Amino acid sequence: TNLVQLDPDQLKKGASSTTGGGGAQRAAAAGSGMALDADEYDAEKEGVRDFCLWKAYKPEFDREDAIWDPVVEVVVKTANTNEEEEEEEVVQTRHIGKGRPGWHLECSAMARKYLGPTIDLHAGGIDLKFPHHENEIAQSEGANCAPFCNCWVHNGFVNIGDEKMSKSKGNFLTLRKACPTAEDVRAYRYLVVSSQYRNPLSFTEAALGAAKGALKRLDRIQAMIDDALKLASSSDDTNEDDSSNSSSVTTSVIVATVEKELANFEVAIADDLSMPRASACLFSIVKAAEKEFKRVAKLKKEEDVEETPSLDMLGLVRVQEALKQMDQVFGIYYEVPQVKGEEGAAGIGDDNVNGGAIPEDVMDLVVQRTVAKDAKDWELADSLRAKITELGFAVKDVKGGDPIVSKV
Repeated sequence: TNLVQLDPDQLKKGASSTTGGGGAQRAAAAGSGMALDADEYDAEKEGVRDFCLWKAYKPEFDREDAIWDPVVEVVVKTANTNEEEEEEEVVQTRHIGKGRPGWHLECSAMARKYLGPTIDLHAGGIDLKFPHHENEIAQSEGANCAPFCNCWVHNGFVNIGDEKMSKSKGNFLTLRKACPTAEDVRAYRYLVVSSQYRNPLSFTEAALGAAKGALKRLDRIQAMIDDALKLASSSDDTNEDDSSNSSSVTTSVIVATVEKELANFEVAIADDLSMPRASACLFSIVKAAEKEFKRVAKLKKEEDVEETPSLDMLGLVRVQEALKQMDQVFGIYYEVPQVKGEEGAAGIGDDNVNGGAIPEDVMDLVVQRTVAKDAKDWELADSLRAKITELGFAVKDVKGGDPIVSKV
């Protein structure tokens, strides 16, 4: 019944109506001047922008176990004839009618129940922007008389080359197939996180290759700094008071670059998660560190250098700190877990789950369930799944392959 507390009678005047036993709400603003002719594919609609709040029960279409027949409580204010007396609030019960919630109603009801009439952030794919999110706004603001959401975040699609990925086009890829190695996994993660989330992401071999190159550069500079710091900690020549060391705060060009780019990084993140700009800030810092190593390497090759050149250790420490700080957003410095299939999972032909043997009785039930599914005996298959769950395991079907068994 929580889903139907957004009662149509609570909606603003003129924003709702009922047709065919179901509630409908106009998503268009009043007075827009646009025609409200019935949609050709839905004769029950009064206007093309109408959508259903509560779908009336249709015995030829709905399942009996997937409908509700709720009675809701509504607070109604009663007017008093005496102007000095305040309005009284009376709780009334209303029978909405047998049916089920419309597609958009569930989201509005859950948002209000758990987050209140106005939420800060709402995310979703760009394909949900219309009609789903527009209709959420219409019904939520109509019922709550308050702004529904302060910030909307819509992500773009993943494209294979210049085409949208879809099974019908034959260009559908799973992550397991697209990223068979740990290097591929890290590269894809960086490719995604360094892109502008609102725009389509073009997945190509060239794009993945560029991401791999970027990660190799990041890993290399991290390793070079680690080695330099280890060497410095074990050497007496890297005392901070040494005049040959260029690592004072006032003279470190690297420190100045890091502080500038960290500030730019924060601005980029705050500007609608502008990750391409954030990535540029990251590599400006990397470039400054690379330049420092090249400077010292060049000086060491010159024969007329009287003193052994020193690295800007303070600057390199600051670079290391900045990379760690930025990685809290990028999440690229990590080791990809080496697992078979899904972590903690095994197929019918595997011998163990999480390092322990799968009980023989569980595997027998899994095989029986597979046979029942092949025979389209869904009731038996469901009961076997329940028995597997009772034994502490879960079974996941894989299209074209053996089911995967995992510990609950």
